Amino acid sequence: MNFGIDRLLADPALLGHLKGRRVALLAHPASVTADLTHSLDALVAAGLNVSAVFGPQHGVRGDLQDNMMESPDYTDPTYGMPVFSLYGEVRRPTGQSMHTFDVVLIDLQDLGCRIYTYVTTLLYMLEAAAAHGKEVWVLDRPNPAGRPVEGLTLLPGWESFVGAGPMPMRHGMTLGEMGAWFIDHFKLNVEYRVIAMQGWEPDAAPGFGWPMDRVWINPSPNAANVNMARAYAGTVMLEGTTLSEGRGTTRPLELFGAPDIDAKAVIAEMRRIAPEWVAGCTLRDFWFQPTFHKHVGQLCSGVFIHAEGAGYDHAAFRPWRVQALGFRAIRSLYPDYDLWRDFPYEYEFDKLAIDVINGGPGLRAWVDDGAAAPGDLDAAAGADEAAWVATREQFLLY
Repeated sequence: MNFGIDRLLADPALLGHLKGRRVALLAHPASVTADLTHSLDALVAAGLNVSAVFGPQHGVRGDLQDNMMESPDYTDPTYGMPVFSLYGEVRRPTGQSMHTFDVVLIDLQDLGCRIYTYVTTLLYMLEAAAAHGKEVWVLDRPNPAGRPVEGLTLLPGWESFVGAGPMPMRHGMTLGEMGAWFIDHFKLNVEYRVIAMQGWEPDAAPGFGWPMDRVWINPSPNAANVNMARAYAGTVMLEGTTLSEGRGTTRPLELFGAPDIDAKAVIAEMRRIAPEWVAGCTLRDFWFQPTFHKHVGQLCSGVFIHAEGAGYDHAAFRPWRVQALGFRAIRSLYPDYDLWRDFPYEYEFDKLAIDVINGGPGLRAWVDDGAAAPGDLDAAAGADEAAWVATREQFLLY
């Protein structure tokens, strides 16, 4: 198959539309061609006048490990054009940076999750392009989590850098498709074009969204593989808790644990409370010791989420519910457990991080309400999920 960047480079007519114009590129380390040439190098080699580069969270070079670690602007050492950070002093493109180009190519590998900030950066670039009369092309890439939809819809007033608009946690769209929805939803007047993929089959085994003949390159430092991408719509919620999500290990955001829980007991309690929610994956108890971040240097009892191998069922796996169930099991086993982490999350200072992540307090309220049944969360999320499936239909390209 061909990603958007591959199709652009192979099509003289598409390249012809860009020749003689100032072209900007919004990219990161996973912005590569089929032969693993970085998109910036490939576009320059194709003869385009790349006049500026933009970098999202974690930077163009993907060198910054954690959230709220800001990237500076700099000058590209090879080609000499300015590199503007969209996760530094600003989150939105400045007027000064918008005057450096005529058309921007957005070539970002996404994970298919509302909280993954490349979605929000896409919206901010579209809004800036509309304001400054610039053209936007998205060079589309696969959604490695595939088409399934899951989670509560972000509530009005809960918008943030990890919540660009009223969509569920796992949205099941590509960035190219998402851009079209943003333009429609926010009524943006912007010239927009998607260079679609060729041959992407989001429902096909074994990748179910990720073509397994393509090399996986981390789009951010802790997005190490397809298993992480599949689990992320659930495990990202761990960032709002005192539990380790595995930062400081070699498999971050595929697991959860802490020194003061019994992972075997947690898994058993998860299966007791809602056995249907753990379908499609394998939960394995194990031990780990983070070398940095939460519980650094402490031996932790952990639950590893395997959305891979013989036990994986793409249609049945629901990572948001799996992780919600993990929280509920801990709350059941340890009623007074200090679960929710109280700290500024993505520069939101007046809301609990778990609520910012979920776009409202509904998930936390369900976890903490011992009388609430799994069916209560299912009912609320199910309505939101069905509504989103209907909403997104007209924007799907594949």
